[in-house]
Amino acid sequence: MASSDQSQLQAINQTAESLSSCERRRLFYLCEMLDTDNSVSCMKEMLKSKVMCGESGYWFLAELMLRLRRFDILKKVYKTSRQEVEEALKHGQVLSRFRVLMANINEDMEDKDVSNLKFLCSTWLPRDTSEKAKSFLDVIIELEKLDLVSPESVDFLEERLRDISRVDLAKKVSAYKMSVVTPGVNSSQQQRHIVPRASSFPCSSNSVQPIRQTQSLHIARENMVPVYRVPSRQSQLDCYKFNTNPRGVCVIIDCVGNDGDMLEETFKALHFKVFLHKWLSVIDTFAALRQLSKQRENLQGDGFVCCIISRGATDHLLGTDSYGAGLRLDDVRRLFTADACPMLAGKPKLFFIQRYGVPEYPPHERMEHRDEDLETDGCDGLSRCALIPTDADVFWSHCWTDDGQLERGQHRSVYLKALTDALHKGQSRKMHLVDVHTEVNGAIFDHNTRNPGADYHIDLKHTLRKELYLS
Repeated sequence: MASSDQSQLQAINQTAESLSSCERRRLFYLCEMLDTDNSVSCMKEMLKSKVMCGESGYWFLAELMLRLRRFDILKKVYKTSRQEVEEALKHGQVLSRFRVLMANINEDMEDKDVSNLKFLCSTWLPRDTSEKAKSFLDVIIELEKLDLVSPESVDFLEERLRDISRVDLAKKVSAYKMSVVTPGVNSSQQQRHIVPRASSFPCSSNSVQPIRQTQSLHIARENMVPVYRVPSRQSQLDCYKFNTNPRGVCVIIDCVGNDGDMLEETFKALHFKVFLHKWLSVIDTFAALRQLSKQRENLQGDGFVCCIISRGATDHLLGTDSYGAGLRLDDVRRLFTADACPMLAGKPKLFFIQRYGVPEYPPHERMEHRDEDLETDGCDGLSRCALIPTDADVFWSHCWTDDGQLERGQHRSVYLKALTDALHKGQSRKMHLVDVHTEVNGAIFDHNTRNPGADYHIDLKHTLRKELYLS
């Protein structure tokens, strides 16, 4: 074996053994290996095959280390510096620009961003696939398999990043999109610039640090963009029809006993037919919601509202139960999707959840619901469910705070008080629902500023396709 080949194999072995599992995962992605064993041995074999097949050897490996930001390996194994590699890459790069961009975005995505992205992609991604995805790259790989995202098509991703208020990352995707097609140049030529062995490598674009708010409220104005785009022939100012009498049904489940009456009064004033349930267990809560989802006579209106006040932990509610089985928030939403409840297909479905956080318990007793439990009613004529994404038209506002606040006498939810005040104001001013929620954000932020030991946190997601006014 030639000494140069021997030194390359030694470098490959040292590199593979120095990387963490997450770094190996990113490296496999950069090398266009989407479904593979993440082991060190598999990585060694993959790198050997790439190098021996003429992937510009040294520069291929050096660029990988640059993209992983393992400058220590560059110095120790490849006897070069970050600056030298970046200067060399200015003459062209080995790795796909698309995959480098996706790997860089992966590094800038927070867990909360990944969770929001998965929620917004749930119309396209199977539920089990979405649950297994732990990182941005996991989601992108699945979207690539569905041909929703590719080196030549990134519009879908750009829109989703804007929807989760990561405008900084969406702009990077937009910049890539503008440069990916040059007249007279083959797209594959643009995606891959092979570096001659004697030459050197491009500066990994100094990624602009995302502009993020440090306050607990992370709902920015930019994420008030519909996830599901209406056809271009329709005006962007299309509004949901909202003039039936009653306008729709509002179900309120108050398992704490403090604010249900206030919500009932508010939504009656907004001309909803209101059902108020108090002190329900998890089983009774699910039964009440499921029964309502099957009552065609109560779903004839133009919209649906669900308000729940309960103790709970992260992704599930406990109702009046002290521990044990919980009702998953995802199952609450799924009861009223277009698939499970065709009568609400195409209509706005609004959820306002006030959760008082309790310690997490092992999920072995978690309440699970099979798809066949979510019975559906038939649709008259051509089913709108076939035309509208399952999770379209959802407005999901979830607020949580510590349950210790309930021990204080006459406790009232700051979030629900702000919500009812904003809804009353919105009714008189004909405000858009998103603007109403902005008022809520402001009230919560003011409260948190004055009461640092009693913080409220809000998570807002929506897939509204049109403007929504409750006035």
